[in-house]
Amino acid sequence: MRPLFHPSIDDVRLEAILHALSDPVRVEIFANIAGAACALGCQAFVTVGDRVIPKSSLSQHFKVLRESGLIRSEREGVEMRNVSRCTELDQRFPGLIAAIMAAHTREKAAAA
Repeated sequence: MRPLFHPSIDDVRLEAILHALSDPVRVEIFANIAGAACALGCQAFVTVGDRVIPKSSLSQHFKVLRESGLIRSEREGVEMRNVSRCTELDQRFPGLIAAIMAAHTREKAAAA
């Protein structure tokens, strides 16, 4: 099995974060991971909102989130466990993730 790529926090680029969070499914996945008290498995996101996400698409979304530096994924048996890198990201880009998540929350509330 190939090792997963996680960029060093010093190699995380603002453009990669903004690109990763520009997709509505990915921002929802990230918001759930960032708000969780523990690591979440990929299976928790088979349904995002009212959409069923195909496994191949879900894998691609997690790859983009991981390679942009937003999450860390670890294999645990046959499952992938995902945690946010919010603490590290806040040290590199102070306030960025909090501002993006606040805007996402406002947009989600306005759409409801």
